[in-house]
Amino acid sequence: MRDLDWSSFDVLVVDDEQDNLDAFRFAFRKSFRLHYALGGAEALSLLDRLDPAVIVADQRMPEMSGIEFLKQAKERRPDAAGVLLTAYADMTVLIDAVNSGAVDRYIQKPWNSKELAVVLRQAISGFATLRENRRLREQLAHYAGYLEREQRDPIDFGEIAGESEAMREVSARIGEVAKAATHVLIEGEEGAEKEVVARAIHVGSPREEQPFVKVTCAAFRGDALERELFGWRRGAFDGAYTERAGRLELAHRGTIYLDEPAPLAPSLQARLLRVLTDGEVERLGSTETVRVDVRVVLSLTPGIEETWVRDGVLPELVSRLSVFPLRLPPLRERREDIRALAEHFLRKYARRNARAATSLSEEAIAKLTAYAWPGNTRELENVVERAAILSRGDVIQPEHLAFTARPQPSEPPARAPRPAPAAGEADAAARAPAGPASARPKVDLSSQLDDIERRELLAALERCGGNKAEVARQFGMQRTTLYYRLKRLGIDT
Repeated sequence: MRDLDWSSFDVLVVDDEQDNLDAFRFAFRKSFRLHYALGGAEALSLLDRLDPAVIVADQRMPEMSGIEFLKQAKERRPDAAGVLLTAYADMTVLIDAVNSGAVDRYIQKPWNSKELAVVLRQAISGFATLRENRRLREQLAHYAGYLEREQRDPIDFGEIAGESEAMREVSARIGEVAKAATHVLIEGEEGAEKEVVARAIHVGSPREEQPFVKVTCAAFRGDALERELFGWRRGAFDGAYTERAGRLELAHRGTIYLDEPAPLAPSLQARLLRVLTDGEVERLGSTETVRVDVRVVLSLTPGIEETWVRDGVLPELVSRLSVFPLRLPPLRERREDIRALAEHFLRKYARRNARAATSLSEEAIAKLTAYAWPGNTRELENVVERAAILSRGDVIQPEHLAFTARPQPSEPPARAPRPAPAAGEADAAARAPAGPASARPKVDLSSQLDDIERRELLAALERCGGNKAEVARQFGMQRTTLYYRLKRLGIDT
């Protein structure tokens, strides 16, 4: 039996004779929290303010029998267990009462205190279980509703909220394409709300109850992306010890979101085109065709399409993926949305981190609005989250806003002045042919970009105390992608 404090539950005892109530008080006053009523009418009045776990009633009472009382009591307090005390065994009446649900147990008089104590404890245990299950169901419903609201803030999903004309048009286009089965191309800068838009399209579609599968393509190198999307048969390659379904099969009847799938290997291009045109998938190493019904939502940064064409990506593939292009304007082009977005993120992180700050001052809003937001909405979310942590009052002030430092191109070192050429040297230099291009100094752009990325990652690791998961979240990347970049840049943590 559950480890309960029996004395913390109310037990109502109803009898028309005071001597019987006194006997009950003497037997159980140290074990249970008892309440008494002389007759059914008094007890029903008491039930208006008392929520008992158990109601014990004598059967033979004038004006209202114990069974009649327990039936009315059950209507007022349906969770309470009804126990009937009876001096005679009228089985027909008792069976009817038990079947009606009014009486849960009956005890013949004269009752035995040990037997009745066991009955009372069992009844209290059942009442406590019933209440706990109801509390858990309500809590689960609350959390389910919370998660649903977090996932689908009415079509704008919170993070694509805004009053700007551009975002109203985006929301309208989401509503148009969501109901169709068309593949969608989302174009937007790094940090824009591309995944949020993809989820909005999925939730607003008839596929809502089916899987939404996200693939962060940058986390896969070489032919790993092809394996991830299409799966493989056992023995298809070294390490393929078991058969595995790909993400496209897992997204059957739902939506697959491909985040920045570039560059694309020729074999992957051909396989994707077959999915888009025929809805057919073949696992690596297999000749068996699997039919899939999946909507593809693709996100790209601006200019990638032109790179695809230059790199020889199949024109049919580009055409199929570009049926419904959806451009997300950068945050700097819709500054009127910054307030709504900032307040949305503040509510989100104030609730998650149990912070007291509930609003932003007008000065803080002005500072947010004046910033250029090169990292778009993701950067705004990071700034607001930091402010929610740093603030100590109800209102976030400008001093709580810390923008991410972004490296600026370094100034070239000052050159020493060249000495003037001697007489005749200038004419000779002018007549000399220009040297070959290979002789000119080269700028190693790749090395410079690696240095910038290395500095950013090292600064983030120091800022986050070496917490790689937090660094990945701040940069909006998968942890596998972060590990790959740290290894490539030689950062040993």
